[in-house]
Amino acid sequence: MQEKNFILITDTHFFKNSLGAYGDGYEAFMEREQKCFAETEAINRAAFKFLESCDFSDTVLIAGDLTFNGEKESHYEFVKLLESLRNSGKKIYVVTAAHDISLNPYCFPGSDDKMPAEGIKFDDLHGLYHAYGYDDAIAFNKEHMSYVAQISDGIRLLVLCNDTAEGRSLAYDDEFCGWIKEQLDKAKADGQLIFAMEHYPVLAGQPILSLIKDARQKEAQKLIDLLADNGCSLIFTGHMHNQSINVVETEKGNKFYDVCTGSLIGCPAFMRFCTVKDEKTIEIKSVPVPDFEWDTKGKTCEEYLQAQFDSMILNLLIGLRDDPPRTMRKIGMKPSPVLVKVFGKLGKGICNSSVGKAAKFFHVKAEPEIKDMPLLDLLTNVVRYVFCGDQPYTDKTPEGRVLLAIVKKLSPVIRIANKKLHGSQGEQLDLYEVIKHSFGNYGIPDNNATIILK
Repeated sequence: MQEKNFILITDTHFFKNSLGAYGDGYEAFMEREQKCFAETEAINRAAFKFLESCDFSDTVLIAGDLTFNGEKESHYEFVKLLESLRNSGKKIYVVTAAHDISLNPYCFPGSDDKMPAEGIKFDDLHGLYHAYGYDDAIAFNKEHMSYVAQISDGIRLLVLCNDTAEGRSLAYDDEFCGWIKEQLDKAKADGQLIFAMEHYPVLAGQPILSLIKDARQKEAQKLIDLLADNGCSLIFTGHMHNQSINVVETEKGNKFYDVCTGSLIGCPAFMRFCTVKDEKTIEIKSVPVPDFEWDTKGKTCEEYLQAQFDSMILNLLIGLRDDPPRTMRKIGMKPSPVLVKVFGKLGKGICNSSVGKAAKFFHVKAEPEIKDMPLLDLLTNVVRYVFCGDQPYTDKTPEGRVLLAIVKKLSPVIRIANKKLHGSQGEQLDLYEVIKHSFGNYGIPDNNATIILK
């Protein structure tokens, strides 16, 4: 097998700007939004121009959520970008996802509120994207818009979509699993290395994300066992807009890696440059999305997108103080009088405290270099690193030590929580370990790593 390079991007969320993304309603919407909206067309154009001239690889993988919310005009314009990239000599393999089917698509054409936009249906996707993986597939499951591609001698790509005309983000049924098993068996019989691409992660990017209901593929363990125990040890995913590389071992002793990549249009915005060295070794490097044509106030693309992310977190934390019900609804919680009062007090404490003041409240020590740091700033950094990966706040850092000391002070609460705490797919969780490994990365680097498959 010869070395094979490829580039992976995901969650391009292309939005045709002329549909409308401005006005008071738009500005209010963006106060609590991670990804950019009006800028997405400009970001995508800059990224695709970069890819056209990039000599690292002639192969580009795109792991779903191609458009913002399935707007028909956004799809048509995005296909033009794909055509231009293909004409530059690149081979392109895409998978579609929930945001590519009409999810009540909307725009902000200068009105106080969002307005509906025309969308498309699941059955329209093949006609739009058939030239980007499907037509050249050596196996194709049209019902699930899934396929197998021979991307080089000795290497196959298994592209999985868990949507159908009947619904989005579904669990894999037995018939579909049978089709997947058949493709894995063929790859093994033909002596092929095979890896997968799907939109939804199968492993939580960071432990805290395991609490979010739609953060992972439904019945993820079923898919992990199916792939890992039948010769496919790696999957590339997106959806959660985070950078992570995680590994798990099945009951049969087979390793399985999930490489999740951030969105092209929101912090963290990276492309994965990957090299298959041999049958068991893959090198992964993260490359920032290039600067784009927009009034970024002198910021680089990376700085501009981080500012949007930080603004979202700050607005949510300040919202705990100023508007608890709205903030609770944004994070998926149903407001109640008691919870509104609790979250309001929590918000006041966060907004008005330094790290040292918060530490003193819990009778723990904050080291001199961080005691005057606003608690709001530290928490913003903590949340951002949950998504950017390579979280720095381990127990070897002043920030990590004070945060973990505070968590330990809450041990009576944690003991109660552990009796009831389960991940979104039913697994038992240890809250302290969840928090510890979400503050700091003690495992595989999330951005640049060498993966040993076997």
